[in-house]
Amino acid sequence: MLEFKGVFLVMEKILQMKGITKRFGNITANDRIDFELNRGEIHGLLGENGAGKTTLMNILYGLYTPDEGEIYIDDARVDIRSPYDAIRLGISMVHQNFKLIQSHTVVENVALGLKGLSFFYPNRYIEKKIRAFSERYNFRIDPNTPVWQLSAGEKQRVEIIKAFCREARIFILDEPTTMLTPSETKELFRLLKLLKEEGISVILIAHKLDEVMEVCDRVTILRGGKRINTVDIDSIDKDELARMMFGQDIVLEGREEYSVSFDESVVLEVRDLTIFNDKGLPAVKEVSFDIHRGEILGIAGVSGNGQRELIEAITGLRKVVRGSIRILGEDVTNMGAKEILNKRVAHIPEERMRMGIVPSMSLEENIILRSYDKAPFSSGLLLDYSVISEYAKELISKYRISALDEKVPAGTLSGGNIQKLILARELSISPVLIIASHPTQGLDVRSTQQIHELLLRKKEEGCAILLVSEDLQELIDLSDRIAVMFNGTIRGIIDIDRANIEEIGSLMVGV
Repeated sequence: MLEFKGVFLVMEKILQMKGITKRFGNITANDRIDFELNRGEIHGLLGENGAGKTTLMNILYGLYTPDEGEIYIDDARVDIRSPYDAIRLGISMVHQNFKLIQSHTVVENVALGLKGLSFFYPNRYIEKKIRAFSERYNFRIDPNTPVWQLSAGEKQRVEIIKAFCREARIFILDEPTTMLTPSETKELFRLLKLLKEEGISVILIAHKLDEVMEVCDRVTILRGGKRINTVDIDSIDKDELARMMFGQDIVLEGREEYSVSFDESVVLEVRDLTIFNDKGLPAVKEVSFDIHRGEILGIAGVSGNGQRELIEAITGLRKVVRGSIRILGEDVTNMGAKEILNKRVAHIPEERMRMGIVPSMSLEENIILRSYDKAPFSSGLLLDYSVISEYAKELISKYRISALDEKVPAGTLSGGNIQKLILARELSISPVLIIASHPTQGLDVRSTQQIHELLLRKKEEGCAILLVSEDLQELIDLSDRIAVMFNGTIRGIIDIDRANIEEIGSLMVGV
């Protein structure tokens, strides 16, 4: 291998996966897939939700055992039966669904699995390493904070730091930018390019075509569990990538022009709201805003600036310290979650697996979670499963949820199909108010477009929507007004006809 000023010039194969097949019952998630990774390469793994990308990488990381196929590292065949085997071989993975121990601190989570730590005061060494890494790569986080007190975006940063601290040769990143702001995404990509120059190989599971085009050297496209093609990124454009992903042309357009008009009647009224975080400190400080019928109010902000606490207070999951919340004129301040949901409030939570579904329960059981105690699903103490099954089948078809049937556990679905399941349950109640927190994070282009269309349709029906997102383009594409949160306060509310990404980005960081 040739080397010039630390940059590896000769691409030699560090990984080969040959004929990988994985079945779950009657579903073939991976069908004889071949995948190769060069040393010092950033390789995109692209495909729609349910295409088999995460399954393939879970096999490489030892979470699944393939039914057929072989894996070679440095031309030597290896058996990877567990994550321990993968880590020992220099493979590390950042999962889309966090693999952290909630009661442990950041330091303790990073220390798990690390070898060579001192017996005396190992946390000091890890804390120093985290702080140095965080400052160097702008991944700001307090090493001594318990994970359960972190926002979803902060938890993802812990996963990234945890993986990088293992000093692996192969990094698998499953949708790593899902919770990052544009500036944080640029910092991450800068880090990936630095790792590439040092000879480290990166596999980037992605849905965002712009990110693949920006940072990857090559990309492998999966569709329906099969490998469609592997191409050099310089030889292809976004339209062709989308065509290979979905097997048809996909129109990659931004916001269609529509009149920004809404009813004068107020659906959600928030006044002088103050809310404490899990540490007992003010997370939301005297926040006020209204949302009208037929209006989408977007909330922009870097994760951890009070958005989570605001949403939890509105949906009855967190107590309000001061201020008031009214829905259609009725004071619902500090009502319980069930009472607020009964006001026809739909909630699409930020953390799907933890807050959106019960993974071990079936699709049909998850679909009736908010209405299991009402007719026609129950009469007295008994559930009518024949009615429930028919209702679930109808929603599975309407929302195009890819599943074997309505009886399978919800936790077996891909991230995109879990989100569709949540949307099916929440939007089927004819809501007057939708609280949508990061509704398209980690979703492919087609699923994102479908969800955008659903939200816009509900807006046209007169529904009020509070949309929280760190995807600024999504906010601009959907919102009528955008409120920017920083340090628990609203720095400004901008009408969409004069909004731009630069101005919003500046407000997000307190400028």
